[in-house]
Amino acid sequence: MAEQWVYSFGGGLTEGRADMRELLGGKGANLAEMSSIDLPVPPGFTITTEVCTHYYDHEKNYPDALSAQVEKAIKRLEQEMGMGFGDAANPLLVSVRSGARVSMPGMMDTVLNLGLNDETVQGLVKKSGDERFAWDSYRRFIQMYGDVVLGVPHHDFEDILDSHKRDEGITQDTDVTAAGWKAVVAEYKELVERELGKPFPVDPQEQLWGAISAVFNSWMVPRAITYRQIHEIPESWGTAVNVQCMVFGNMGQDCATGVAFTRDPSTGENYFYGEYLVNAQGEDVVAGIRTPQSLTIKGKEKEGSDLPAMEEVMPEVFGQLNDVRLKLEQHYREMQDIEFTVQQGKLFMLQTRTGKRTTAAALKIAVDLVSEGVITQEEALLRVDAQALDQLLHPTLDPMAHKHIVAKGLPASPGAACGMVMFSADDAEAKAAEGESVILVRRETSPEDIHGMHAAAGILTSRGGMTSHAAVVARGMGRPCVAGAGSIQIDYETKSMIIDGEEIKEGDIITIDGAAGEVMMGKVPTIQPQLSGDFATVMDWADAHRRMVVRTNAETPLDAETARDFGAQGIGLCRTEHMFFDPDRIQNVREMIFASDTQGREKALAKLLPEQRQDFASLFHIMQGLPVTIRLLDPPLHEFLPQGDEDIQSFAKTAQLDEDTVRRRLGELHETNPMLGHRGCRLGVTYPEIYAMQVRAIIEAALEVQDKDGSTASPEIMIPLVATVKELAMMKALAERTAEDVFAAKGKRTEYMIGTMIELPRAALTADEIAGEAAFFSFGTNDLTQTTLGLSRDDAASFMADYLREGIFERDPFASLDQDGVGQLVQMAADKGRSVRPDIKLGICGEHGGDPASIAFCERVGLDYVSCSPYRVPIARLAAAQASIRAGSAGRLGKPQTQIKRKAA
Repeated sequence: MAEQWVYSFGGGLTEGRADMRELLGGKGANLAEMSSIDLPVPPGFTITTEVCTHYYDHEKNYPDALSAQVEKAIKRLEQEMGMGFGDAANPLLVSVRSGARVSMPGMMDTVLNLGLNDETVQGLVKKSGDERFAWDSYRRFIQMYGDVVLGVPHHDFEDILDSHKRDEGITQDTDVTAAGWKAVVAEYKELVERELGKPFPVDPQEQLWGAISAVFNSWMVPRAITYRQIHEIPESWGTAVNVQCMVFGNMGQDCATGVAFTRDPSTGENYFYGEYLVNAQGEDVVAGIRTPQSLTIKGKEKEGSDLPAMEEVMPEVFGQLNDVRLKLEQHYREMQDIEFTVQQGKLFMLQTRTGKRTTAAALKIAVDLVSEGVITQEEALLRVDAQALDQLLHPTLDPMAHKHIVAKGLPASPGAACGMVMFSADDAEAKAAEGESVILVRRETSPEDIHGMHAAAGILTSRGGMTSHAAVVARGMGRPCVAGAGSIQIDYETKSMIIDGEEIKEGDIITIDGAAGEVMMGKVPTIQPQLSGDFATVMDWADAHRRMVVRTNAETPLDAETARDFGAQGIGLCRTEHMFFDPDRIQNVREMIFASDTQGREKALAKLLPEQRQDFASLFHIMQGLPVTIRLLDPPLHEFLPQGDEDIQSFAKTAQLDEDTVRRRLGELHETNPMLGHRGCRLGVTYPEIYAMQVRAIIEAALEVQDKDGSTASPEIMIPLVATVKELAMMKALAERTAEDVFAAKGKRTEYMIGTMIELPRAALTADEIAGEAAFFSFGTNDLTQTTLGLSRDDAASFMADYLREGIFERDPFASLDQDGVGQLVQMAADKGRSVRPDIKLGICGEHGGDPASIAFCERVGLDYVSCSPYRVPIARLAAAQASIRAGSAGRLGKPQTQIKRKAA
């Protein structure tokens, strides 16, 4: 029996379900599901994602059985509808749409009204009784098919239409007559033949297979590839194709089309949110050609619109649509994004999918659905994208600041952004690559702009509504967006825009507020986010469900305070070298390096001791008894030395050294490959007095805080870049001798631990030996990734994009842990360490400690904690809870080791 490549839905046969999204794509699976719960879905069929995989694996050839299965599915539609595909008297028309397993709005191609030609358009005229509608549908089909399938540029069609409207003295598409559409169709067909050297295809079967191939081909167009890379969607997933009987929202005043969300996707508020247009087809709502109208009176009032709501214009159909909204949300137990068409007063559902939303909305919806008894806390936690919490943790506009508001649009995606105006996606990407903050300004965005939208700090459009491409994509990316600011006149040729009579050129600075829909001249001050309410609730739930502790990487009081405010349970990495770079200390550090003997180095180190002691005391005080892991000096000494001539001369003069001596010493310290050179514990072996000073400062600070605060500090002394157990044993003995000297001098003691970073493959391979000397392992996955892959993190950026594009790496291994390679070393070291010391404390302190996928790996390995930068602490808290829930370890393995009272969530 041939493999099933085609699945039907609607009418009398539904073969799919919502849980078949991997095979049918999200759209196909949900169309089948809506059909199965008796919602009014036009019948159709889905060509599976496996066909897409076969198509690319076999040089764009289809499975042998596909043609017959598509033909059979078309015949079913003809029987269901009582129409014929290609029948001149009673034509069946279909739409052809993409549908990947996850939503990729606007990224792939769609063709509507397929099946029209010079003969079937006459049948549509007779069937509908509306000549203007039929020819409007025909010109839309030629324009879509010509662009999507045949590759004739979209703007060439638009130029013809604009020229016709100018000649007729009209401005709106709705003012074009039937005769006008006939003339436009004739010009469209002439354009296609002129561009391609052959006529527009008239055979509906040829049209259908051309559209199916175009959808599969669109999976690999640059905009779709870019979107997948941004959202980490595997290329291997492929897309499905959905072929569905057409219903028409453009047959007259009793017809409409719209897009809606069952809750507000910007705020999460529980009200029916969406837009519609009377006498229009679906693309009109999102394309920005006409100004959409709100579904509800409430929405109309919120937007300050004078245009009537659907609730007022079509109250009966709106009531049916609201019933569908409630039924869908109850069925899916999740906020839905829906598309609908009203044909001659009858409602049809064209799509439902889990609605994209801002992070603030995601938190509110999750909390509300729990309070409504719809989902559990665990389900709520799994529904919030941990990575997206980053959107909430950065500044917003200061409400007290002076704002020179020059334009208003729709509040399409919340947040504030300030930057240089750029009018093209390419320019925005290029300028952002130079480190500039950029606002991408477009009349409306299209999928081709995806790379510029990702690079931009914010997006401003003069057209489009709350469900336009710009709005949907910006919300998904967490970019602030103001859409439909109609008073702005944009001129792409001169790279300028006119706002309120004032010209703004490329490179000028503006600020946008995506929550208020405001555009401001210049830079407006910002304030730090206020995290409370739903955020605090979700964080409390996360803390109750996670097993791993979340610490922070911090060496300044500000970073430590910030991390505590975000819920950090200690410091997992304090990089002491950052303290040495302080301008007030660098001279003493350099004098220590230039000293010719131990006595000279100790003299310079004595000047650094009180400052280091105060550094550590501040951190211990802020952490109030929570563990603080302090890494002893790690980088090679040459990093602290003067580089330019002026700096060298200044240092020599202050240190009372001959300039030639300074330059000679610089030459001696130069290393060909400093990353693998004289650094880490190798410094401690060569210059033990450096590590002795740091250990003394740590222990003295702990005793000082113990006296002042009455709380016990919890220092963890970490020896970096250990390759052999002998290195660690030597440095451990030095640290213990130093600590005992301090205890003897002070007449009191404090608890402390000594451990090491596992950041070299040999350390992981011999972790059982090393565990004999180490109370804890902290996996330094930044260097462990470099040394395992033989990749320099600083240099890999020049070719990493090629590796990602070619699929050599699925993700940048410096952003998300290489679980198959580096991960094996982490697993091995953890297992070997526990085999010798069952109570060994295990954590991770590289940048991977804030990456949700890496955190999930840490949960599987059974690490005790992750440590990350302060602003990623909430992300790590939620990701750790999600990993714990998915692993089934919540409750079974107990609560986090350390619970703290946070100042704020």
